[in-house]
Amino acid sequence: MARNWWIRFSLMSALVLIALLALVPSVSKVDPKSWVISKKVNLGLDLQGGLYMVLGIDFNKVYRDEIVTSTRKVQPFMQQEGMPVSLGELNIQDPRDPQQTIIVEGDVTAAKAKLLEYFGYSLRLVGEEGKNLTFALSREYLREMEATAVTRSIEVIRNRIDEFGVTEPEINSQGEDRIVVQLPGVRDIDRAKDLIGRTAKLEFRFVNDQIPDSQLNAWVEKAKAAGIVYEKGQRFSEFAEKLNTFLKADLPKGFILFFEKETSKVTNEITKMTPYLLEEVSPLGGDSLQEATVRIDQQKNRPYVAIDFKSEGAKIFGEITGANIGRRMAIVLDGNVYSAPVIQDRIAGGSAQITLGFGDYNQLLAEARDLALVLRAGALPVELEFQEQRVVGPSLGADAIQKAELAAAIGCVFVFIFIIFYYKTAGVFASITIMVNVILGLACLVALEATLTLPGIGGIALTVGMAVDGNIIIYERIKEELAKGVVPKEAVALGFDKAFWTILDANITTALAGLCLLNFGTGPVRGFAVTLLIGVVSTVYTSYFVTKLFFDWSVSRKSDAISI
Repeated sequence: MARNWWIRFSLMSALVLIALLALVPSVSKVDPKSWVISKKVNLGLDLQGGLYMVLGIDFNKVYRDEIVTSTRKVQPFMQQEGMPVSLGELNIQDPRDPQQTIIVEGDVTAAKAKLLEYFGYSLRLVGEEGKNLTFALSREYLREMEATAVTRSIEVIRNRIDEFGVTEPEINSQGEDRIVVQLPGVRDIDRAKDLIGRTAKLEFRFVNDQIPDSQLNAWVEKAKAAGIVYEKGQRFSEFAEKLNTFLKADLPKGFILFFEKETSKVTNEITKMTPYLLEEVSPLGGDSLQEATVRIDQQKNRPYVAIDFKSEGAKIFGEITGANIGRRMAIVLDGNVYSAPVIQDRIAGGSAQITLGFGDYNQLLAEARDLALVLRAGALPVELEFQEQRVVGPSLGADAIQKAELAAAIGCVFVFIFIIFYYKTAGVFASITIMVNVILGLACLVALEATLTLPGIGGIALTVGMAVDGNIIIYERIKEELAKGVVPKEAVALGFDKAFWTILDANITTALAGLCLLNFGTGPVRGFAVTLLIGVVSTVYTSYFVTKLFFDWSVSRKSDAISI
């Protein structure tokens, strides 16, 4: 045999050996961490089960929350500038363009100029009547919010899922206001939903202790008598918003009601709601957070979440605690009061802690870990609604794999029988190259850490068909040359040369279609596209180069005849 043949054979043998080593953890019970190649084929949601969710964004609520947040920033800024202002009515007659009134206490003209100078990017002036200035969100700011809300939400969800430990999650946008999340292999469905859907909006608000608890409870009872009660399954934020809107005339100006909830560890239902009257404007938020870790209170043997602020946040925290010694500061997460300790002294260094109440130690520890996780991963920019949920059981995926294996085995047997019967020795070569093709394709899935889905198995089946088609093209070209009286060795060379561009053209066309599916498709469509593109590359290599190895070996042994 020529030296060139041995080089090509060694290359093929090395590729096949590496591929087989890569597939061992996937086809056996060998732990990937203890194997030479510490990876395995990742199975998609439809093959190993898991959670499928569609999350929606209510942009009308986003606009309303954003105009409130933006105008609240105006008050402390204008106070520092010596132009005090207060917030007036919020007008939500047009939910897509809510408006907030700002009441100027001094020179209206100077205040208006200052507001437009510093807040002109996010706010636009839509009305002016006496000392009342009415602002709405600017059109450019609205477009930016809409464009980034889904992208930022996907990024935050992905960060949380990465810490949750899900392998190969699928997170994609659907339209302009939906996010599709697929979590293969997830078994703790409730915990996954809680981690994904929690907004993790952390705030620090001062408590109004001038109003006795009896009055707070009386207000809550008044709202209850009017039919405003929390119902199981309702968003707690919606309940709190309705209650504060109803009690707006009763509550002191600049304050709103928040609640500290106690839930049953058995039924997970709310058993007690303690009202707090907190300042409407939060002087410090979770955007200043740098780190959140779980620690254990050694005296009480109870876990808590320790939080540390960035340098600027630590400075603000030190200033507001130093100026409010003796007052209670509530730690509010997602609208729920976690604790409201009394400030004993100025807190320097930018550290605080979130306590989690009482209950089973292990449950509190799990809650603390999840809370620290979502705080570290970042807050969702918008509140997400669970619009659709499907749980795929692992037995369904196992059944799909079993049937796919059976179908593949039957299909391969029939293909091999036909091609060996029709092409004899050349058919044996084709059967071997097809098996090499599939092995290399699956190994590429491992190397790329791609996910194998049920449509992806269909892509592998299509790859087998493409490989057979490539071999048939080559064999028919060789038979044409033999029919002309060309000697076998030269007929093989001419057959492969003439068939190469035909095979390449056909596979390039298929690859272009696969690239379109990969770019524009989602979920199972992308899974099919990935295996199809891998199959295109492996088919070109095996159909032409590997098959040629066997033919070169055959004609070198017996140059006067070839069985085809």
